[in-house]
Amino acid sequence: MYIDFHTHIFPDKIAEKAIPKLASTIQREPSMDGTYSGLKKSMEEAAIDISVVLPTVTNLHQFDGILRFADQINEKFFEHPTQGIVSLAGIHPMADNYADQLRIIKEHGFAGLKIHPDYQGIFFNDIRYKRIIDKAAQLGLFVITHTGYDPYSPDLVHCSVPMILEVLRDVQPDNLVLAHMGNNFFYTDVENYLLGSDVYLDTAYVISHIVPERLNAMIHKHGADKVLFGSDTPWNTQSEDIRFLHELDLTDEEFELVSHKNAMKLLHLN
Repeated sequence: MYIDFHTHIFPDKIAEKAIPKLASTIQREPSMDGTYSGLKKSMEEAAIDISVVLPTVTNLHQFDGILRFADQINEKFFEHPTQGIVSLAGIHPMADNYADQLRIIKEHGFAGLKIHPDYQGIFFNDIRYKRIIDKAAQLGLFVITHTGYDPYSPDLVHCSVPMILEVLRDVQPDNLVLAHMGNNFFYTDVENYLLGSDVYLDTAYVISHIVPERLNAMIHKHGADKVLFGSDTPWNTQSEDIRFLHELDLTDEEFELVSHKNAMKLLHLN
């Protein structure tokens, strides 16, 4: 079984404009069109059972609309689980009513939510993120965050390893997920300071620019029970990332943890 813990899609009309714009920013051709049906086709080609959609609330007015879109995705999933696409929620750190929004997310049945310090323009160690992460943990919600380099903000990293260490020290959160193996492109810092800490790491995007031997060593040092397979589709290709996953020197038990069991635990799936 395969669960891709890190994918992105948009409503069809928004995807028509958003994907070309993002592709220009990232300077990378997408592997699919950023729609629900496009992700379904990609999953079929890669034999992926479940994809997790990570929305980003880039301004305060998007919370309700993104929640509705995520709800629609999840209604399809829980009515017909074989369709295999489930969404997280999103929140903006500048929301004064963040506690109410987190309770709404919980009431709607979401397992977790996504934050993106670069697109939201707030440093990860800001008190507003700390409050969100702490309250989410109290409600039993996990939080996944972008980490490290992002081409949207190439000269300013909004989530560095020192910032992460500060949040871990001050908040001591449960079930915090650090995308891109803990810090996109800053893997030496991750290896020196983060591996072995009580956080989840996902493999999204890193598979396209890291050798299997290094990723394999990082997984073993951190613990396979805290690593999640993710592709970052549409910016990586799910079928290629699955092939890379099989190149890793993992035991059968470690492979099952990374490929789907850790994700099932966080998503509360049987």
